[in-house]
Amino acid sequence: MFAASPNTIAYRTTYVARNMLLRGFTTARDTGGADAALRDAIAEGLLSGPRLFIAGKALSQTGGHGDLRAPYQGDEHKCCGGHSPALARICNGVPACLEAVRDELRQGANFIKIMCGGGVATPTDALDMLQFTAEEIQAITTTAAYSKTYVTAHAYNAEAIRHAVDNGVRGIEHGNFIDPETARYCKEKGVVFTPTLITYQGMTEPPFDNFLDEFSQAKNLEVLASGLQALEILRDAGITMCYGSDLLAGLHTLQNREFSIRSAVLSPLEILQSATINAATLVGMEGKLGCIKEGAIADFLILNANPLEDITILDHVDKSLMAIAKEGRIVSSKIADLSVDPL
Repeated sequence: MFAASPNTIAYRTTYVARNMLLRGFTTARDTGGADAALRDAIAEGLLSGPRLFIAGKALSQTGGHGDLRAPYQGDEHKCCGGHSPALARICNGVPACLEAVRDELRQGANFIKIMCGGGVATPTDALDMLQFTAEEIQAITTTAAYSKTYVTAHAYNAEAIRHAVDNGVRGIEHGNFIDPETARYCKEKGVVFTPTLITYQGMTEPPFDNFLDEFSQAKNLEVLASGLQALEILRDAGITMCYGSDLLAGLHTLQNREFSIRSAVLSPLEILQSATINAATLVGMEGKLGCIKEGAIADFLILNANPLEDITILDHVDKSLMAIAKEGRIVSSKIADLSVDPL
């Protein structure tokens, strides 16, 4: 389902990046997929898109979340334009993990993403499976720290989350099966969470309800059912949360719906903070992004309504979003006397 030529992937990527910016996202943290070429082309003004902070290839063990091979397939099964047999970079053992981290950083990764537990979209890992050994994770986090950066981990349940955090991981993606005790532990450790509820909802609705095979669909429903409860647990523990989506392929158009989904539990202010100041801190841009103040980068949106009164207006940017500024340049405008600045 991920097969395409490298050229096709390049064109699709530029399309996705441009549309993400036009939905109002002036910065994005990509946890496995975008490369330095895309990030740098956007930064140079060659392409239109959000400012990117990238993990390069996520790291996975053999048979982990990121290894797309079915049990009967060998290394000849390719993904991502024929470059890899996986959605992630496969590494096993401390030496291979060290090399993978160093090489992803060499290729321009801003941080490192690892798979610490089972996932929805991969065919051979149960949701409660632990992935990577403690020694492997420690090698990864130590090597990242030497380069003054951090590691974030895909993890759903409390055991996988603790497995990651105990061994130096500073961020958790998803966290749907967290419990209150683990949330309090993560708060003490200063761990940042990025819930991604829209992806599970999106894969239950047409036209994406056949996106996954039967095994993965069952896992998706299980993860979906726990999402809002996880938000409550994280909020009650005082965990810092960021806005996330985890949308693959054509699902990227659903990105803004995360605002409405979170509104069932969180206040509009909490949701806005997750998409602005919290996220800016996570990518090391506190005081520069996610705020409007002297000395900050001039990224802002002009809306025709107040999201603090109704956060769901951000789900419908075709109606509510009047203009987008990135680095002080107007990249989109519906206001008659506010013209768009060309690249």
